[in-house]
Amino acid sequence: MNKEKIKEFIDYLTNIKNYSLDTIKNYERDLNCFLDFNKDYEEVDYQRLRAYLNFMYEKKYSKATISRHLSSLRSYFNYFEKEYHIKSPMSFIVNPKQDKRLPHFLSYEEVDKLIEGPDLKDKMYLRDTCILECLYSTGCRVSELVNIKIKDIDLENRTIKILGKGKKERYLFYGDKLDKKLKEYLKKRPEFLKKENHDFLFVNTKGKQIGDRDIRAMMEKVAKKVGIKTTVSPHVLRHTYATHLLEAGADIRTVQELLGHENLVTTQIYTHISNEYLRKVYLNTHPRS
Repeated sequence: MNKEKIKEFIDYLTNIKNYSLDTIKNYERDLNCFLDFNKDYEEVDYQRLRAYLNFMYEKKYSKATISRHLSSLRSYFNYFEKEYHIKSPMSFIVNPKQDKRLPHFLSYEEVDKLIEGPDLKDKMYLRDTCILECLYSTGCRVSELVNIKIKDIDLENRTIKILGKGKKERYLFYGDKLDKKLKEYLKKRPEFLKKENHDFLFVNTKGKQIGDRDIRAMMEKVAKKVGIKTTVSPHVLRHTYATHLLEAGADIRTVQELLGHENLVTTQIYTHISNEYLRKVYLNTHPRS
């Protein structure tokens, strides 16, 4: 394993598998971490992988982080086994068993407070409230949101075309509330652009394409302002979107399509959330509960 081989693998993920930029960065970072750990050894075998696993445990990496590192290594070695018939040393390396954690989501009241929370006196108020409404109304990922362009929006049919994970195209649907905020923001957007000239929907204070860090920082600021004590992030709004759809009676296969999940298993965690919600409602309302 060396820099050249990692580059070959990354090129494969980029050009053949069409993985997203964020996913590719994660693979590259994980593989380089192992390369640094293994720099005094030419070969990678079971013993070196076990040593790396122990190293991650000693550093108190979370189970999720350890699993991601191992998955990156497994994909790397599987590629070379397939292309060059070099046997993978990962055969007996098992990912740590994950703790079952249900995604956090907001209540209906908290969503309303958050979306209407940006300061009216702030010059970016329209942009911020539109971003928050877009995240909740469409359930899109923040990486998808920052790449939305004006040409992707169909105002008449209220749809937004995006490229999701693996550069797979799908459509986001939205209703009256986002429609109103979006039209208000689009009228104001030319003022935000300043001297910049691009087609990205959401811009930062300098008129350039907004970044996900800007959005996270804005959300944390608004959540603190309106008194939401729990963690608020773009992904929390995505969890909230899915949970509220299921609570309202949406079919899980439909939610899978709307979220852009390739595997139904990924979506099924939201049924556990909905079941827990129903249990709480029952316990709080039924006279014999």
